[in-house]
Amino acid sequence: MGTFDLALTNLTSPPVLAFALGALAIGLRSEVRLPEPVHAALSTYLLLAIGIKGGHELRSTELGELWAPALATLALGLVIPVVAFGAAKTFVRLSDADAGALAAHYGSVSVVTFTATIAFLDETGVAVEGFMTALLAFLEVPAIVVALVLVSVRQGGRDEWRPAVREVITGRSVLLLVGGIVIGVAADAVAYEKVEPLFVTLFTGLLVLFLLDLGSIAASRLSDSGRPSLRLVIFAIALPVVAGTCGVLAGTATGLSIGGATVLGVMAASASYIAATAAVRIALPEANPGYYLTASLAITFPWNLVIGIPLMYALARAVG
Repeated sequence: MGTFDLALTNLTSPPVLAFALGALAIGLRSEVRLPEPVHAALSTYLLLAIGIKGGHELRSTELGELWAPALATLALGLVIPVVAFGAAKTFVRLSDADAGALAAHYGSVSVVTFTATIAFLDETGVAVEGFMTALLAFLEVPAIVVALVLVSVRQGGRDEWRPAVREVITGRSVLLLVGGIVIGVAADAVAYEKVEPLFVTLFTGLLVLFLLDLGSIAASRLSDSGRPSLRLVIFAIALPVVAGTCGVLAGTATGLSIGGATVLGVMAASASYIAATAAVRIALPEANPGYYLTASLAITFPWNLVIGIPLMYALARAVG
């Protein structure tokens, strides 16, 4: 399949079409939002399902296969927020707090984008290493810590980042993801088969429902925040492309398959809007959500969903 065919396959996949439908509904002033308890239940399901499936596949992984990609992932988590902070300060011309908020979001990872990537690769028949879920957990926290420490140093050693880090580590997203991995590793084949119909077979269908709701949320955020500046739009597209390219190259250099390098590239290109948002609200209450939520959720997330995923896969095939 050529790059155009890959992009067309991604554009016509049910998860992407559901996201577009949710966004279109906001434009038509229609109401397709799911009730908040249903949204919370779906996000809980997705996080736990990703962890359990990844943990089960991690059982058969040799340590020698994992250490190099894990180090590369941690390196990305340390470098990307520094680059994002510098770009937000010098190019977008934001304050320390707003630049730090953007750095925390773009250094961390979007679990939903990760999930959409796995669904895309499954649809195209591309295998992915089972330990990629563990790498997702590795990338979740360090980048947020780096971003908040950068702001703390710039503002004279404020300590507000410490409770924010605790909030991230003990927050529901990290807890469910890591807890799911532990469950998947601990469960033997017989026990895993009993829950597989719920956590594997139904996964894509429930992802479609979640992305329908997320499309509405993203469109609402863009509508409420007003027209973003051109510099912010460029930042929210260019940084993921650069970071994603670095992720693909790092994945390929550390021995990941084409599918694994694609996933690492998309993880590096994605922007968190769950764990990072919770941390920023605690540590940087003065940061403007109109910048970090609009950029991460209303610009970068749909960009990756529509273009970034097939772009990273095409790059992984080219270099792999």
